[in-house]
Amino acid sequence: MPVNIAIDGPVGAGKSSIADTVAERLGILHLDTGAMYRTVGLAMLRLGVDPADEPAVSARVGEVAVNVRYQDGKQHTYLGEEDVTNLIRSGEVSAAASSVSRWPAVRRAMVAAQQRMASETDMLIDGRDIGTVVLKNAPVKIYLTASAEERARRRYKQNLEAGDDTAYEKVLEALNERDRQDMNRETDPLRQAEDAVLLDTTHLNYEESVEAILRIVEQVYGK
Repeated sequence: MPVNIAIDGPVGAGKSSIADTVAERLGILHLDTGAMYRTVGLAMLRLGVDPADEPAVSARVGEVAVNVRYQDGKQHTYLGEEDVTNLIRSGEVSAAASSVSRWPAVRRAMVAAQQRMASETDMLIDGRDIGTVVLKNAPVKIYLTASAEERARRRYKQNLEAGDDTAYEKVLEALNERDRQDMNRETDPLRQAEDAVLLDTTHLNYEESVEAILRIVEQVYGK
């Protein structure tokens, strides 16, 4: 049975970066689900379908075959048999992905694809509804979080390093608003799965957080 790890949590919890390191240490795929929505966006552009037209996108999404392969230690994303890993990073495709990812039909199709891939491949997926929707039966489910103040502090520090001097108070306010939206959205709101392990990293550094997840995985899979 493939190794399946689901990590959920609020914005600013460090899910993606920590998941990258955990997957690398385990030698498994960290699935970039955003790349899948980018591929749908690319497909719609090629089909001449307006990504903002929900009925049109929903009618054609069944024609889009998205797949992912783990090659040379990284994810390659395919549209049919075409490797589109580099093509999906353009600004035009990014905008298309933002539109198509809002439509329920697209989300259902991508969740089904993610579930199929997880049944065939060792992988870790992070997000906001992985343990509750995408990988309900994953043997390892982790809800990764930290206090809002600590998440805002980390985001504020990252912003400063990137040349963005937005005040900490503004960062905290935006983060709290995003939490409210994610936890109260109508479709698949952010919540901790009943069988998920709660990992609060408020007082853990990056490496300690990675090691904590690896210990949880080892307890289940012995690796």
